[in-house]
Formats: sequence, C-alpha cells, structure tokens
Amino acid sequence: MYSGKICTILDGGPDGAEAFMSSVRVLVGTRKGAFILSADGARRNWRVDGPLFAGWEIYHVAGSPADPERIWASQSTGWFGQQVQRSDDGGVTWSPVGNEFAYAGTVGDHQWYDGTLRPWEFTRVWHFEPSPSDPDFVWAGVEDAALFSSADGGATWRESPSLRACRGSDWMPGAGGLGLHTIVLDPADPKRMFVAISAAGVFRTDDAGATWAPANRGLHSGHLPDPDAEIGHCVHRISMHPSRPSTLFMQKHWDVMRTDDAGENWYEISGDLPTDFGFPVQVHAHEPETVYVVPITSDEFHVPPDGRLRVYRSRTGGTEWEPLTAGLPQRNCYVNVLRDAMSVDTFDSCGVYFGTTGGQVYASRDSGDTWEAVVRDLPAVLSVEAQTLP
Repeated sequence: MYSGKICTILDGGPDGAEAFMSSVRVLVGTRKGAFILSADGARRNWRVDGPLFAGWEIYHVAGSPADPERIWASQSTGWFGQQVQRSDDGGVTWSPVGNEFAYAGTVGDHQWYDGTLRPWEFTRVWHFEPSPSDPDFVWAGVEDAALFSSADGGATWRESPSLRACRGSDWMPGAGGLGLHTIVLDPADPKRMFVAISAAGVFRTDDAGATWAPANRGLHSGHLPDPDAEIGHCVHRISMHPSRPSTLFMQKHWDVMRTDDAGENWYEISGDLPTDFGFPVQVHAHEPETVYVVPITSDEFHVPPDGRLRVYRSRTGGTEWEPLTAGLPQRNCYVNVLRDAMSVDTFDSCGVYFGTTGGQVYASRDSGDTWEAVVRDLPAVLSVEAQTLP
C-alpha cells in the first residue's frame, strides 16, 4: 500500500450552488510521480495530494466512472519496467495489480524508423479507459501498440490480437514511440470503439474488438510514400462528445481534423489557427460544437508560437478559432502540452484543465474564458483527467 503527503493551496470563496452539490478531482500524472488536485464545486480552494509514487514516471492516471473511489495509474521506469497500480479509496492507498501483458499469437513484426522490421515489445501502458458501468473492467493501450482489457480489476489482462492483425506490420513509431494512446468508447453502442496509434492512425471496431478496420480516409501525411495511405498517419489525439458519437475531432501531427460519420471520412478544420501542429484536442462537456486545442510551433520546436501560451477554442466545430489567454503567460513561455494532458469537468459552467511540461496545471471555471494556475513547478505533466464527484 502507498500513501502520499498532502498540502493545500489557492484559497478562495464559494461560487454558487455548485460549491455545495458536488466536487471535482483532477488526476495528474508526471515524469516523477502522480498528484491529486481536489476542490469543491466553486473550484477555488484546491488541495494538492502528492507526490504519489515519488520519482516514478506515471504515464496516465484514470478514474472509474462506475466507482469514484477506483483509480488506475500506469507506473513505468526504464529500469524496472511497467507496473499497474490501483486505488480503491480515491487515491489514499494503492496496490499493484497483475501485469500479464503478453502479446498473443503471431502477427509478424512492425516497421521501424528506418524502414526495417522489429519484433513487438511491451514497454509501458500509455492509457487506461475504464468501463462507464463496471468498475472492474478497464481497457489499456500499450507500447508497442496493442489493446488489452481486464475484467477482474486488473488481476489478469487479455489482448485484442485482431487489432495488431489489422496490418500491424505497416505500423511504425512516432517520435514518442509506437503507442496506442487514445481509446474512445461509443456511449450509444457498447460494441463500437475507436483507438488512435502513433504512427498508424485511427482504427474502429463495431463488434467489441472481434475485428478492426482503419478509419483514416481523408487524412494526408507528406512523410508517407503515398500521402493518402490507409495506414501510417501520426494521429496525436481524438475526442468525442457523448451526445454525438459519430462526430470526432482529431489533432494530427499536422492538421486539426473532423469526421461526422464515425471515421469513414475526415476533413480539415484547422481554419485560422496560428499553426495546426499540436497534441491535445478536447470537446466541451455540454456543447458538442465547442472544441479546444493548444497549437505548438512545429514538430521540431514543441513550444507555443511566439512564446505565448494560448488555448484555442472553436464554438463552431472548427470553422473559426479564438485564442484564450486571460491568466496564461504571454511572454517567454516555452512549455508543451502533451496529448493526454487536457480534460474537462461536467459542471454547468464547464471547467477546462491542462498541464504543461513546465509543471503547471491550469484550470478554467468558465469554459476557457479565464485561467489560473492550480499548482506550479511539478515535474513535467504527462496526463490530466478531471472527475466530477457527487
């Protein structure tokens, strides 16, 4: 079992009835431990618990929608490998659970950067996606890219080998590795799921993982011999609003994209963004046409354009974008926001949260109009997930 130390920061007063109805918890994974930020409905008085697993890389921390006390954490190190941690008391104590991540069957090798073939290896868990209804069921996306699931609280894991069988020999690593980093469940159809892999693209199943198919039509990538190829696109993140499961938004290596037919066809919505390179993309909790991205200068210079940290919001599904800057540094800011490091809560006044490689976690109580730093000077932030609690 593990328990971390506690401190309290950012004092402020109550803000409406939400302060007494519910609370918010923000789970933060960093290069050197995990942190849990919590506040009441006013989202002004923030408590910071941590560091949990101090000194360890925590690639992702995810809470269960089915049980607010259940939290998953991906603990990773180059020395000792991967460890899955689980908490059943809201992050106060933790226990390691089974780590039987073994690739099933033979699906050949995968591409390497230089075009040669390499064998599949298990390095880390990139992302957890817990079931919305069963606290013991969770999906895990791993590196080298594969999809696993556990139906017994993490004690045992089973691969969906049909995903890697979907032309896995054509997949190759992006700059950060060959990671399955995004899992999106269709709330209207429990058999439909989307995953995103760098650098392979988006894949969809309509039969609960028995079979998979690429969902990349309309994507264009200049680094590929065939820029319109079905496989090989470096997708950084996809996001969906639960009320419109056929509409997804994508931040690609270059280009911000949208599909309205569940990935059958994608089209570009980069519009008037200062640059269409970035990592996260997030949809407002209540407005399915309101989308957030964080533009980065280029694939060689992972910092905000002109040293100004700006979140861009579109209220029109991507046809027009506006910079959100109030409370964010607008001079000499050279941080990055990684693909899993942005999230929203479900309060009536939607909260938006993101973390940076400089160790800041920013929060907005008003859908991005204004921002404040909940905490500063953490290790580089890898993941941010907001939970609205009873």
